[in-house]
Amino acid sequence: MLWKTGLIFLCWGLTSGELQDSQSGTPATPARRTLDFGYVPSGVYDTVAYYEPGAIGVLFNMMHAFLYVVQPNPFPEDLVIRVAKDKFGAIQSEYQKVIYYEIGFVVCTALGLLFTVLLPLVGLLFCFCRCCDNCGGEMHQRQRKNTDCLRGLLTTLLLTTTFIITAGVLCAYAANQNLSSQLKSMRRLVKSNLKDLHTFANQTPAQIDYLISQYGTVEHHVLYDLDNVGLLLGGRIHEELGKDVQPALNAALSMTGTMRDTKDALENVSLTLETLQEGTVKLQANLSLVRGSLSNALNDPVCTDPRSSEICRNIRSTLPRLEIAANYSSLPDVTNQLDKVNEVLETDLGQIVEKGYTSFNDTPTLVTDQTRNIVEGVKVLLDDIGSNISTFTKLFPVHSSLTNFTKMISHTHSQIEDIYPQVDQMDFYRWICCITLCCMVVLILTFNFLGLLCGILGFDRHATPTTRGCVSNTGGNLLMAGVGFSFLFSWVLMGVITALFLVGGNLEKLVCEPFQTRQLFKVLDTPNLVNSAWRNFIPGYLYNDPEMDLTAYSLYSNCKDNRGIYSALHLDKIFNISAFLNTSVYSKYVSRKFEGMKVDLRGIILLESEGKQNLISFTKTGINEIDFAAYLEEVNKGVTRINLVDFASQLDAQADQLFKGTLQTSLKGHANTIRQIHIQQVIPLEQSMKYVKARSILNQSIRLLERTSSDLPVRVIDLLAAVDAAQFLISHNATFVVNQETEKYKQTIIGYFKQYIDWIRTSLALEVATCKPLSNIVDTAEILGCSFLLDSMNTFWFGLGCSTLFLLPSIILSVKLAKFYRRMDTEDVYDDSSVSGTWHFTL
Repeated sequence: MLWKTGLIFLCWGLTSGELQDSQSGTPATPARRTLDFGYVPSGVYDTVAYYEPGAIGVLFNMMHAFLYVVQPNPFPEDLVIRVAKDKFGAIQSEYQKVIYYEIGFVVCTALGLLFTVLLPLVGLLFCFCRCCDNCGGEMHQRQRKNTDCLRGLLTTLLLTTTFIITAGVLCAYAANQNLSSQLKSMRRLVKSNLKDLHTFANQTPAQIDYLISQYGTVEHHVLYDLDNVGLLLGGRIHEELGKDVQPALNAALSMTGTMRDTKDALENVSLTLETLQEGTVKLQANLSLVRGSLSNALNDPVCTDPRSSEICRNIRSTLPRLEIAANYSSLPDVTNQLDKVNEVLETDLGQIVEKGYTSFNDTPTLVTDQTRNIVEGVKVLLDDIGSNISTFTKLFPVHSSLTNFTKMISHTHSQIEDIYPQVDQMDFYRWICCITLCCMVVLILTFNFLGLLCGILGFDRHATPTTRGCVSNTGGNLLMAGVGFSFLFSWVLMGVITALFLVGGNLEKLVCEPFQTRQLFKVLDTPNLVNSAWRNFIPGYLYNDPEMDLTAYSLYSNCKDNRGIYSALHLDKIFNISAFLNTSVYSKYVSRKFEGMKVDLRGIILLESEGKQNLISFTKTGINEIDFAAYLEEVNKGVTRINLVDFASQLDAQADQLFKGTLQTSLKGHANTIRQIHIQQVIPLEQSMKYVKARSILNQSIRLLERTSSDLPVRVIDLLAAVDAAQFLISHNATFVVNQETEKYKQTIIGYFKQYIDWIRTSLALEVATCKPLSNIVDTAEILGCSFLLDSMNTFWFGLGCSTLFLLPSIILSVKLAKFYRRMDTEDVYDDSSVSGTWHFTL
């Protein structure tokens, strides 16, 4: 009753310190971060409930093999259950099954009792028989031809039998000594188990305190998240809304770059066009002068000559090609478009967009400001929970309960220490009794060995039976003394052996072996076995709830696996932490605090109306009215329509065909002038970096303007639509996003409590108050009862029984062999004077 009370208080103490932590609900989503609660402090149990017998294990195995031969039947689980339920009344109805199972023990026991009863009678009859000079009592030995061979055979057999008896008694002596020596190990095991119980009781309060203290980890993470609500919750809202807002603002910001690029392109077109026009106007003027001068020169009378007229006509026909190819002066300027773009750029769209960015990026700050009261409320709730935990744990005397349990262990230890002297005394008496039994056999062995020694050493094969020496005669007498003591002791030995065999063998087969195969637990866990009204006796005894699913095997197995006593004893049926946690109000309190959370983002303006109007004005700058094809056509043309060098060469060739005179000289002069124009004006326009770069810039700028103008209205319309959609989302539909992210944030907070509670459940099941000492106590009891006591005692009767059984052939062989060593009173003598082949007795 004392152990039951201590165990109940201990279990109450283990769970009471954690009940308040069960008021945390199960969140819908897991916590974002995994909390690290560290490792529950654990003690080290010293007991190693394992026994290795060593060399004597060979004898134990021989004994087990013998018992298996005697009793090969499997453990009668059903029979034992029926007998136990009927309080042994089922033996009468099930006696056939009992006899069938015990047939080996019954036969051996019957033989042992028969041996015990008959041997004294046989010994008595043997004495009477010898007194009547029968049964080897006649001091006369007939002489035969095989006498020496027979004596040697008897000596060998007796010597072998004696050695077997010696081995048996040594086996019994070793088992007897092993049992006594294991008493020290027994004390060590008992002390170690009690020490483990002390460790179990002492470490449990520290473990409970550690579990409670880890609420600080939860509190730290919750406070961190509350202090950073803007960064965490506001950041999530900003991230979700940013999926629509960021592209719109990025497009608006990109449009400011397009505006600047358009302005730069228009300016480049205007400047490069002016540069190219300046170069081509002078060239056009010089070519016009040369063309006019050539035309006037061709009016010379020489051209009227039939031989020269054809040449003059050819030259005159080529004069129209003597002009510039790219006429940049014909291209319209872009001053009007540039002026409109400059007007648009007077409004800084980039600054307006950056202002939208700033307004949108202030979402975390808005969340922080608008949730300040809610955060403070949750902090107050967090403090209240911590206070409730501290208050609740003080209501239950965990430490005092465990202190009482420790005192109970100490008291039990002192009681066990007090009975050690009695145990030693009882073991001494047991040892004396066992040694006495061994000495009985040793006395017989002594007579046998001495008899054999004296008989073998004192025997003279030349001596007649009546003239045998004193030593040989003494050997025969010692053998007969051994026979006498065998008759006196063997029936006593067999009686003791039979009793030990019957008790020890059945205990080994019905208790020890079923425990090792765990069949004994099946018997113990049989419903209604201990109490007809109890389904399971352990919960019925501890909790008065026999229907609880707590069996001896489950308790042993869980403790063997070093699980916590909370899960091993199914304390959740009494202190149901899981059910208590499922009805927790922590999550409900936190949810209530967050129900009033409202985040108003209508103050965020992504793009002001001035920016929108600026975009619309940009589409009306007229860049789409520029004749891009004309520009590209002129840019791709050469400087002149014909190659001036080739023209001058042809002109020289044609002049050479004319008669020498003024016209020929004039044409050659014009050819040189054209070459000079090519060198001084055309080549610079073609190769000078100034004009090459101008044409390149003009080409690039025109193409950029062409690309920009092609989809500018559509881009602006799409941009304004995206900005309006994002603005509408923030101003009218952001509530969904806010509620969604608020729920996630709330579940993160609640998730910290869930992790704490789950960790407590796991720790209580696996780490807090691990009940390995309880299974160690059971294993220690098995080691003490089966390995130390039963194995040793069974090996004792096994060895002593072997010796006792071989006393029978020893008696027979000793009686027959003594006849060859003892001095006879009469002998057979062969007389030559008599009839041949006749022997006479000589007295």
